[in-house]
This record gives sequence, structure tokens and C-alpha cells, in this order.
Amino acid sequence: MLTAFIKRISLGLLAFLLTGFFVRAQSFRVSVAPGLGQQGGAATNAGEAVANGVLQGRLLLLLADNNKREPRFQINDAAGTQLVFGVDEDRWGAGESKVVGVNAFGYPLERLQDVPAGDYWVQVVLNKYEDFHLQTGVTVQLPPDMGEGQHWNEKPGNIYSTPVKIHFDPATTGEISIVIDKVIPAIAAPQDSKYIKHIRIQSKLLTAFWGRPMYIGAHVLLPEGFDEHPNVKYPLAIFHGHFPADFDDWRTTPPDENLPYDTSVRFRIANYAKIEQRENYNFYKEWTGPGFPRVIAIEIEHANPYYDDSYAVNSANLGPYGDAITYELIPEIERRFRGIGQGWARFTYGGSTGGW
Repeated sequence: MLTAFIKRISLGLLAFLLTGFFVRAQSFRVSVAPGLGQQGGAATNAGEAVANGVLQGRLLLLLADNNKREPRFQINDAAGTQLVFGVDEDRWGAGESKVVGVNAFGYPLERLQDVPAGDYWVQVVLNKYEDFHLQTGVTVQLPPDMGEGQHWNEKPGNIYSTPVKIHFDPATTGEISIVIDKVIPAIAAPQDSKYIKHIRIQSKLLTAFWGRPMYIGAHVLLPEGFDEHPNVKYPLAIFHGHFPADFDDWRTTPPDENLPYDTSVRFRIANYAKIEQRENYNFYKEWTGPGFPRVIAIEIEHANPYYDDSYAVNSANLGPYGDAITYELIPEIERRFRGIGQGWARFTYGGSTGGW
């Protein structure tokens, strides 16, 4: 019995050692450049967070087999996506470094240890989280929207490293050092024009739910003749889609004849960019033409810590976005831009989120 016991122990130890051998691989040690907080603006805020020991979020390691673009812009849900691996970091303080190890969870490969040996361009991004003390009594750590529509790779205030070329080999050990030395800058607010205006308000309902100031807004397309007829009031067309940087599908100039030829992979349509420009310009001509209905059209901005839009409904997780849009934002838009302000003079349209 003793011999059998020793044999079982020996086999178990051998299996443990073999398992440890096969998961040994290069890891990445990430640090923050000491002068990061001295660059001003969003960089200062990030540097102060590091110095105060309050930096937290999802640390993303990005590997690309080419340098056509930064690795952070090559992660997508298409077949040609590059590699991303992530670990959560909490209370990252000044002078500390963090490790993205062999068991880091990733996409499209499950673990860092699964990456084939080869040359890669590597980059790290910290998608910063903040504490939200909800009205429900729960505190959650989430990435606030910073005007970019929940795109971690271009979110203002997120910190990242300059891409560098490395050789990665999962069959070897050791650490590859990566230094975070950049901060994503703030996004310039869209500018008002003759036809397109912008509105952003603090929602009392959402502020109460999230325990901090929360904002919603819209891009407003005014009808032809709005300035010339100051006493006229208009119906409201509410377009629902996903996060719009500005009013979509609108172009006041003819298509660019020098636009490079392209093909839309998603829609399998050739010369897609020029087609888009042409249709957007046609919409402008129809909107301002003599026979087009005179209405106000809006696209709502309601990005939140979870997604690029709220689905425009009340939710136990997101809070009262439906009420905030219906009873706070829309009445304020109609007040500022001479909407009729009655249910019969409002209608919705859209796609994706707006499809239902």
C-alpha cells in the first residue's frame, strides 16, 4: 500500500510539473511613465489617478502581426482581428507595475499561452473604471462614457503605450517590459451650423440613480426656413440608432470626386464611400427642397457606462433612461427649438435599436 501511495504521489507531482512546464511562457510587465501626469488635460487627470493610487480598470494587452495601424485599432469581430488579452486592475498606485501573465483571458485565442511564437507589435491600453455609488445602495466599477460612445480604444483619459515590435515565444520564460506613456486626448465637441444644432443636459433622474452627474443629449436637424419663420412650431422626428458622433447621413456638398475606390466588406458593395457621400448629399437637397415636410429631426445621445446607447427604456441596471429621454430631454428640445410639444406631433424611426 505504501508503494502504491508513493507511486500515486509521484505521478501527481510529475503531472503538476509537466503542467507547469507547458504553461510557462513569456509574460508582460506594465508600468506607467513617471511624467505621464505632466502633459496637461486628460493626461493630468490620469497622472493624478496614478499618484493617488486610485487608477483602476481593465488592462488590455494587444498583439498584432503587422504595423499597418496601432494594435488598438485592429481589434474587431471580423475574421482578420488581431489579439487582445485582459486582466482587471484595482487601485493601481504610483511606482507599481502590473503583470499580464500566461493565463490572461483573450480573444480570439482563449489564453496568452496559446499565442504562436513569432514577431508581434505589442501595445497596452488601460480602460479606466470609476466608482459609481448607485441609488440602490450598490457600488460598481465601470468605464464612464467620455463622449466617444464606449470605444475603449479611443476613450478620452484612457492611457496606453507606444506600439513596439517584440518576439513572443510561449515556450520560453521571462518578462517583456511595456511602459504606458500616452493619454487619449479629449474629443472636440461637434460644432453648430445653420441646420444642425447640439444639446446636452444633466438629467436629474439619471443623476439620482447613478450617484453622480449624468448627461444626455441630441443632435438636432432643423427644417428649412426655421430662421425665416420664427413663429412657426414643428413636429418632432426621433431617430433611434446607436451612438452618433454627429447627425448621420447629412452632407451639404457634392461627393468628393477624388475619393479613393473602396469596397464595403460588410455590405459587399463597391465604391461604398462615394455612394454614402452621394446619398447624404441627396438627403440634404431633399430636406431643403420645396416639397419636403418641415419637421425637426433628432438623434439622441444616451451612451452610458455599459454601452453606446441605453435602448431608451427604464432598466434596473441602467436606471430610468426611458423617463429621462421622454420627460426631460424631449421637452427641453421642443422648448429650445420650437417643437409643437404634443404626442400627436412626435414620431420615431430608426434601425437596430430603433427598429423596435
